[in-house]
Amino acid sequence: MPLLDAVASWPVTTAAVAALDRGGGIDTAGPTTQPFAWASVTKIATALASWVALEEGTLVLDDAAGPPGSTVRHLLAHASGLAPDSAAVLAPPGERRIYSNRGFEVVAGMVADRSGLPFERYLAEAVFEPLGMTATRLTGSPASGAEGPLDDLVALARELLAPTLVSAATLDLATRVTFPGLAGVLPGYGRQDPNDWGLGVELRGRKSPHWMPQHASPGTFGHFGRAGGFLWVEPDSGIACACLTDQDFGPWAIDAWPALGDAVLDHRRP
Repeated sequence: MPLLDAVASWPVTTAAVAALDRGGGIDTAGPTTQPFAWASVTKIATALASWVALEEGTLVLDDAAGPPGSTVRHLLAHASGLAPDSAAVLAPPGERRIYSNRGFEVVAGMVADRSGLPFERYLAEAVFEPLGMTATRLTGSPASGAEGPLDDLVALARELLAPTLVSAATLDLATRVTFPGLAGVLPGYGRQDPNDWGLGVELRGRKSPHWMPQHASPGTFGHFGRAGGFLWVEPDSGIACACLTDQDFGPWAIDAWPALGDAVLDHRRP
């Protein structure tokens, strides 16, 4: 599928897009080495670092963290009750899906405290360096502060298609619904009931409207960012799609991203 044709009508100056599969096939369009802001796509890398920390014993999912009654599991699943960008508590743990950047920052802080490394160093050693993501840096919040090129985002996608840093069992646990049945607001798309998330990644489920392909399986997982990029992985088919742009998320993306995703699936599915 000519990806360049699929993105030619997007209202962006620059877009870098890749469609890949577990077998090693890849199609790309746009500059693959140009750095872009990742915004909340950063959460996928931070989540993967937290999964490494879980396997090392640095983190335990049921450790208390965040508001009273909350745990690491609640924080990664946006179910702690923390407000989006502050320490305010908006609901008891486990009652609502409240998207919280602050929750990711709390988890990253725990990893830093327990590992004895600044989180940006832990992230580099646990994720970026072993995956060859040499051009990506965390320059701000662990929830939204990564910058890097499409080539590095593709390396992250390949890891999620066939994990090497964590076990298949850990990846499976992290990409299944955590605290099923919780409703909440998906940024940019409004209230979803249920609003399914795993441990740091969003799940497609049956949400509508949504940024992932309309025809993606419910177990498809990933994240999008306000800076105009996304990464999703459909584990059933072993297909992933990554995108970085220089145009902030907006109405253009609500229409364009699912259409691109469905075209990728139509082209690559057996």
